Amino acid sequence: MTDKQLRSERRKRILARARENTFKTFLRISSNGGLLLLCVGFIALVWANSPLQGLYQYVFEKLHISFSVNTFTIDMHTLHWINDGLMAIFFFMVGLEIKREMFAGELANLKVATLPIFGAIGGMIVPIIIYSCFGLSGESARGWGIPMATDIAFSIGILTLLGKRVPLNLKIFLTALAIVDDLGAVLVIAIFYTTEIQWVYLLSGLALIGVLMILNRRHYKKLHIFLLIGMVVWWLFLQSGIHATIAGVLVAFTIPMRTHVKSTAFVEGISETLHKFDNIKEGKRGSVVLSQEQVNAVDTIHYLSHSVQSPLQYLENSLHKFVNYIIMPLFALANSGVILYSFSGEQPELISLVTFAIAMSLFAGKTIGIAFFSWIAVRLRLADKPEGTSWRTMIGMGMMGGIGFTMSLFIAGLAFTDHDILSQAKLGIFIGSILSGVCGYIFLRWSLSKDQKETSLNEEANN
Repeated sequence: MTDKQLRSERRKRILARARENTFKTFLRISSNGGLLLLCVGFIALVWANSPLQGLYQYVFEKLHISFSVNTFTIDMHTLHWINDGLMAIFFFMVGLEIKREMFAGELANLKVATLPIFGAIGGMIVPIIIYSCFGLSGESARGWGIPMATDIAFSIGILTLLGKRVPLNLKIFLTALAIVDDLGAVLVIAIFYTTEIQWVYLLSGLALIGVLMILNRRHYKKLHIFLLIGMVVWWLFLQSGIHATIAGVLVAFTIPMRTHVKSTAFVEGISETLHKFDNIKEGKRGSVVLSQEQVNAVDTIHYLSHSVQSPLQYLENSLHKFVNYIIMPLFALANSGVILYSFSGEQPELISLVTFAIAMSLFAGKTIGIAFFSWIAVRLRLADKPEGTSWRTMIGMGMMGGIGFTMSLFIAGLAFTDHDILSQAKLGIFIGSILSGVCGYIFLRWSLSKDQKETSLNEEANN
C-alpha cells in the first residue's frame, strides 16, 4: 500500500471515529436531558398541586417581564417568554439538526432515510386519524396536531436504559424519525396554528431571511451577524402572528455548512503538527511546562480543530447542553403543572374525551403508524429493515415514538385557549407518553432478547 493510500485510510478512520463519537455524545446528552425533564416535570406537578399552587400560577401566568431599549419595549409574562422566546432557541437547534441530517447526515442518503421518513409519516397520519375518530367538535377538535411529534430526549433516554441490547442502527433510526417528526410539527404549527397574519411584519422578516441566504451563498461565515439578524427576524415573526419559534427554524436553514478547512487538509495538518510537537525538544528533561514551540503547535491544533467544523456544526454542538439542561427543563417546569386539586375554588374537570383521544393517539396511533408504514417501505423494497432486528422490535420502536412530551405540550398550548381543555390535554399527553414509555421499554427488552437468541441460533446453524 502506497503512502497516499495509507494517508487516505487513516483519514477515513479518523473521520469515522469522530462521527461515531459525536453521535454517542448526542445520545448521552439527550438521555441525560430526558432524565432531567422527567424530574422537573414531576416537580412542576407537585408544585402546582401543593399549598404553593397560587405562587406557581403567579410566576408563570401573571408575572410580566419587560425588556426595553430607549423607546423599544417587549413586555410578556413568564410563560410567554419561555414558550415564544426560549423555545425559539430550541426550534433553532431543531432546524440546525434537520439541515445537517438532510445534507450530511442520515437523511442525506435516500436509501437509508426512506425507512425513518416512512415511519415518521405513518407516525403523524395515524394519530391524526385516531384523534379525528373521537368526533370532537369546537375548540377540542383543534388538538389533532398534539400527538404528531416524538420527544427525542425521553425516547433516547429509555433506549439508554436498555444498554448495549439496542443496536446503534436502531438508535439512529429513532433519531432520524424524531427529526422528521419535528419537521412535520414545524410545518403544522406554521400552517394550522397561526393567528391573524400581519403581513408587513411577516414580509419584513422574510426579507431579512433572504439577506441571510445571500450571505450564506457568498460564503460569509461571521456567526454574530447571522445571530443578530436572526434576533430581529424573531421579533418580526412575533409581531406578525406566525408563531415566533418558526423564525428559529428558518434562520437555522441559513447558517453556513461549509468549513474553513477541508477534512483532508485538517488530517494532514494535524498529523504534521503532532509530528512537529513530538520532535520539539523540551527546555528541561521531564518538565511539565511546554516550550514556546510546543505551545504554538497546540494553538495550531486548536485552530484546525475549530476551523474543520462548519458554523452550523459549531452552533449545534454549542447549543445542545444549553437547550437540554436549561431551556427544556424551564419549559417543562412552566408547562407540566397540571392542577389536579384546586386550593382556591371549584375542582377542575380532568378527565374528558380530549384526554382519552390524545392518550390513545399517542400510544396506539404512533405504534401502529410507525410500524405499519415502515413495513410498507420494506415490502415495496424502498428501504431495508435495520440489520439484526425483527418486526417485533420495530413495533417496540413505534411505542417509543409515542413519547410526545415536549412538542405535544407545546402544540397543546397553541391549540387550546380554554384552561380546562388545556389541562385535560396535558393529562392525556402524560398518560399517553408514560404508557408508551413503559410498554415500549418492556416490549423492547423482551423483543431484543428474542432477536439476540435467534441471531445466535442462526449463526450456530450456519457454522
